[in-house]
Amino acid sequence: MAGAAPIWNDGLSMTFVLHGSARLDLCYDSLEGLSVGDALGAQFFMPGRSVSDLAAGRPPEPPWEWTDDTHMACSIVAELRDHAEIDQDRLSAVFAERCEPYRGYGVGAVTILHQVRDGQPWRAAAAAAFGGQGSCGNGAAMRVAPLGAYHADQPRRAAHQAIASAEVTHAHPEGIAGAVLVAVAAAHAAAARLDGRRPTPAQFLDRLDPYLIDGQVKRGVLRARRHLGVSVQQAAWELGNGSQVTAQDTVPFALWVAATSLHDYPTAITACVKAGGDVDTTAAIVGGVVGAYTGLSDRPSVTAVPGAWTEAREPLPTWAARTGS
Repeated sequence: MAGAAPIWNDGLSMTFVLHGSARLDLCYDSLEGLSVGDALGAQFFMPGRSVSDLAAGRPPEPPWEWTDDTHMACSIVAELRDHAEIDQDRLSAVFAERCEPYRGYGVGAVTILHQVRDGQPWRAAAAAAFGGQGSCGNGAAMRVAPLGAYHADQPRRAAHQAIASAEVTHAHPEGIAGAVLVAVAAAHAAAARLDGRRPTPAQFLDRLDPYLIDGQVKRGVLRARRHLGVSVQQAAWELGNGSQVTAQDTVPFALWVAATSLHDYPTAITACVKAGGDVDTTAAIVGGVVGAYTGLSDRPSVTAVPGAWTEAREPLPTWAARTGS
């Protein structure tokens, strides 16, 4: 990774150690939550979709096609499945090879990945984006939750690996900071599931404190902590809803939703739809974090990813399957 990665001390010692199979179980549950949220959220860019129908338990008719959020998350998950860690050169190569602009990839991402495909080093391509500032977009955050779930017992490891996954396309500190916080949130969500104790919304956001790096994303997350208990609409007004397609306008609201509805996947995704904006991305981030906690089966006081929603979502790529392809 470029430069020295921060060293965090979150003051939380995990009381369990995960083995490979258990890590992948959590990782794939998070991917399921991410991809269903992404695909359902994307439906609300189409005319005739009703938020009130969704809130009443009547989602749009299938099939629901997923977008670049899911596509890139699948590449991260496949890397963890096959190699148990993120190698930046390898990840940038598969991102570039698999890039399909029709999936909704942003112009900046398409430019970077095409340059990488043409032989330019990923570090140079990412650094040159947006006039040399690098991207502060929400793309690194939208794809990273399964990586966090994979490291449920090692939130600091999740943070470092999130930096590695982000840097190949996002050289701006805000874009990287957003990815770190989503990964750590997913790690803590998965850990809470294993521990059997759901944190309060305030406790959940407080666990991100050691990973807050000074900047707009940090200030947004601190605002999210102060706005717990407000309506979805007010939270979106105060924190952003992703309409600017930046990490700082997306991650604070997504983490507010995840903290508020960690135990209830349908409610969490419906909140993203109600907020409007970049709905597929906020729903992907929220779905990945909440899915790491709920899993795919209901249990006492937990409402998981609905099976009907999974069936409505377009199948995931065969190369991302748990057994590979």
